[in-house]
Amino acid sequence: MASEGVLQKLKQRADLADRIALELRSRIDVLKSAAASSGSSGEEEKLRKENDKLKAEINNIKLEITLAEIKNGVKQVFMPVHTPASTVNCVDNKIPETPSITNSQTAPVKQAEKKSATENGKNKKPKEAKPKKENKPKAPAVEEKIDISRLDMRVGKIVGVKKHPDADSLYVEDVDIGEEKIRTIVSGLVKHVPLDQMQDRLAVFMCNLKPAKMRGILSEGMIMCASCPEKVEILVPPPGVVIGDRVTVKDFPGQPDIQLNPKKKIWETLKPDVRTNQQRVATYKGSPFTIEGKGEVTAPTLADTQIS
Repeated sequence: MASEGVLQKLKQRADLADRIALELRSRIDVLKSAAASSGSSGEEEKLRKENDKLKAEINNIKLEITLAEIKNGVKQVFMPVHTPASTVNCVDNKIPETPSITNSQTAPVKQAEKKSATENGKNKKPKEAKPKKENKPKAPAVEEKIDISRLDMRVGKIVGVKKHPDADSLYVEDVDIGEEKIRTIVSGLVKHVPLDQMQDRLAVFMCNLKPAKMRGILSEGMIMCASCPEKVEILVPPPGVVIGDRVTVKDFPGQPDIQLNPKKKIWETLKPDVRTNQQRVATYKGSPFTIEGKGEVTAPTLADTQIS
């Protein structure tokens, strides 16, 4: 790589060459005036050749400076040069050509730039490889508990009942389950339980089903019944119960969902194991439905029967 001292000397030589060129142009102006009167064409031709030789030498010096700068990492930007009117060549009344770098001259410039870029790239430190993140073992998915404790079953009282206006098999019941608001529950019991036996009746209701419309009326729960193809019976709470008492199954403790997600089909999954036993007691997997301190939930007559 060239030193700064060499660069400085080359620049001084270029400046000197420019001054000599200006001086020669002045002499050419003087000689041309003399030639016009004396016809001294030989001297004029001699000065023209010296001028061309000097221009070539100036171009070579500038090329050396350019190459030296490239080796020292100076990026070259070639700008167009506008020649002022004062630099007209007086020998042939033409504007002198702007010193330029030919294709053969630019080849070493481009090679030097390429070499400089390669050397700079070699000097760069390689990027340190980032340590790979260890794949931590995922925690095993917690299996969702699905048992009877997910159901919110409570004692409620039917305080009002009527037939559905658009369905002959459905009752529309107003049910008090101990909340501020009376719930509306639609049940398909018209063919199984007379209307007068529905009024003011205590029963067990599932209270956390997602409300759903039944023939245009929103039903907000389900009355729990033992059922078979021939007969349907409403489950009977034990004596002494009050509105809002919760039904639990001792072998399956837990808090019920606020509302069952119908997509998870919790009730549909549990239903096959919800039955009355031989003693007509409502059970889940053989464990009885109870109301703490008051007794078990039963069916009037149906034993070993599906509850729904």
